[in-house]
Amino acid sequence: MNKTIKPFFLFLFLCQFCISQVDEIIEPDYIKTITFKGNTPESQLPVIKLGDFITMEFDALNGDEEDYYYKIQHYNFDWTPSVLAKAEYLNGFDEQRIRTYENSFNTYQIYSHYDLTIPNEFTRGLTKSGNYMVYIYDDNDDIIFSRKFMIHENGANVGLDIKRSRDVSTIETKQTVDIVIDPINFQLNNPKETIKTIIVQNNNLTTSISNIKPQYILGNQLTYRYTKETAFDAGNEFLFFENKDIRASVNGVQYIELNDLYENILFTNSPRKDQRYTYFPDINGNFLVTVLDRENPDIEADYAFIHFSLKMDDLKPNESVHIYGNFNNYHITENTKMVYNYQTRTYQKPLLLKQGFYNYKYIVVNNDTKEISHNKVDGDFWQTENSYKVLVYYRDLGARYDRLIGFGETSSTRITN
Repeated sequence: MNKTIKPFFLFLFLCQFCISQVDEIIEPDYIKTITFKGNTPESQLPVIKLGDFITMEFDALNGDEEDYYYKIQHYNFDWTPSVLAKAEYLNGFDEQRIRTYENSFNTYQIYSHYDLTIPNEFTRGLTKSGNYMVYIYDDNDDIIFSRKFMIHENGANVGLDIKRSRDVSTIETKQTVDIVIDPINFQLNNPKETIKTIIVQNNNLTTSISNIKPQYILGNQLTYRYTKETAFDAGNEFLFFENKDIRASVNGVQYIELNDLYENILFTNSPRKDQRYTYFPDINGNFLVTVLDRENPDIEADYAFIHFSLKMDDLKPNESVHIYGNFNNYHITENTKMVYNYQTRTYQKPLLLKQGFYNYKYIVVNNDTKEISHNKVDGDFWQTENSYKVLVYYRDLGARYDRLIGFGETSSTRITN
């Protein structure tokens, strides 16, 4: 059943000019495993080329087979609402019901799996590059959650080079991103004012560096070689577990119990801040749903309670430890907060997750200031392999929206001095 009037979105539209930056709406507990991807199997920061498809999938664990709808909104580079009318950036219609869904098969946890692909029969395409938000809502016009995604043009070549920090005081703990931007077949006007850049480490928008101005301009080429402004904490390799065989103790799983659902108890982790750096492959915070001896992981992968534990002394009363990763889009919630067990001197937390391969890390949050210490537990090491993405936005003089003209990505695998 299509809906023609959505009061919330009418309110959102009317308030566009009084809202500053728009944040994502965090999903409720019964919505799990939101994956947002283009042409790769694992969930990722969705940055796709103009004209390509994008897919969002999620599970609803309430077992009600509810109808869900979607709406798409265009934004400026800084996530303030753009002034474009919907007809200017959307070919077709949104505010449509998600028609592709299936119920789980042969699983202890009952769920419905929803699949939204754009373009589709009704939303035939997005015609402008830039930032977008997709809103998922129910029959009562209540917003369930939202997710950001980006569409880029092929308007500029973006070269990235990862270096150790040029600041001697942080040479052991930070990585610096050097950038070269070469426009393709057009002239940049006043680039120090019209070009905006966003640098993203490990697909995590919450730690991105934005709005850095070009340092050197040679003809039409822009170069960024800063000492501090484009430097990131290097962090450490992500921890991981895999439970594609939900009944086996492998790849980080210490032992298994079966109650109402499977319980996968992971090996207890220890802080790595004061240990030597050790390389092991990871997928930079991402996750991949996978299951052994099943044909369709979307509906045949089961859910299990994953029991995380971290052996360390209790922190200050105003500090808390959280489990962190792309499995919940790097959001900090009460659901990710660990509880300290004074008998075992460990932080503990069970999370309900779908079978697969998961990266995660532990972070410390100041409960008063909400400041996040990303590496208080595991430290910073310049050798760490991280992925980096750079988004290049351009708004020409007199233009009405920020074009995403270029996109580049690399990793620190070949980091140099």
